[in-house]
Amino acid sequence: MAFKYAIALSGGIATGKSTVASLLALNGMRVIDADTISHEILDASSSWVVDTFGSEYVNGSKVDRAKLGTLIFSDAKAKKILEDFLHPKIRDEIEKRSEKQDGFKFPYLIDIPLFFENGAYNIKESVVVYAPPEVQLERFMKRNGYSKEESIRRIASQMPIDEKKKRATWVIDNSKNLKHLQKECEEFVDMIKEKYL
Repeated sequence: MAFKYAIALSGGIATGKSTVASLLALNGMRVIDADTISHEILDASSSWVVDTFGSEYVNGSKVDRAKLGTLIFSDAKAKKILEDFLHPKIRDEIEKRSEKQDGFKFPYLIDIPLFFENGAYNIKESVVVYAPPEVQLERFMKRNGYSKEESIRRIASQMPIDEKKKRATWVIDNSKNLKHLQKECEEFVDMIKEKYL
């Protein structure tokens, strides 16, 4: 039975989820990263990507994720084909790793970007990395160099961050600077340890 001690870590594009995952790991939390798993599976399936979308989406043995991402975000049919192929495989791998973590009988995080959108995981508790929508947009444009229109479109492909915040068990606030975020992460880990130790 997977997910017994799991806490879903979620957020929105450019709310700082990866940074938070790293900070929580530094503070002693174990993290299963769905993105890393999906990249591993995608690269291992590069021949499927060539057969399905064309050879221009693969460089050597690696999938050109930026190029594939542009296609996926502009073509709903292509997005569905990719998700139908990837999601069951990602889920199986997360489940395998989760069962291993459950053996330690202590909470761990599963970093799932689309946790609320997909509802595919039976995980009771969740923590959302929150940044206000205007901060999210500004950070995304700065980080990825996309136009405002493209940035808004990509952010809009996910559930609004304020809605995720409402659904979360806990919220880590990333609306300020790194020092503030470090403090938020430390407090979260302390709270988890207090609750379970």
